[in-house]
Amino acid sequence: MNKNIQRGLLAVGALVSASGAMAAGPDMSGLTTAVDFGTVTTAILAIAGLLAIVYVAIKGAKIGLGMLKGG
Repeated sequence: MNKNIQRGLLAVGALVSASGAMAAGPDMSGLTTAVDFGTVTTAILAIAGLLAIVYVAIKGAKIGLGMLKGG
């Protein structure tokens, strides 16, 4: 076999075996249990709701002004 092919197969084998060992991933439960994401989710949804209201108001104003212009 060609040396380049052997090196490539060796590298692929090393990557596959290394990825199998880390398939579970690190345990972050100690970090994530200390954080309450409920308030963060509520804040993000509130901001998204406010942005939606502003968008609807701007769109409505544009439609209203377009009707007044007649075009």
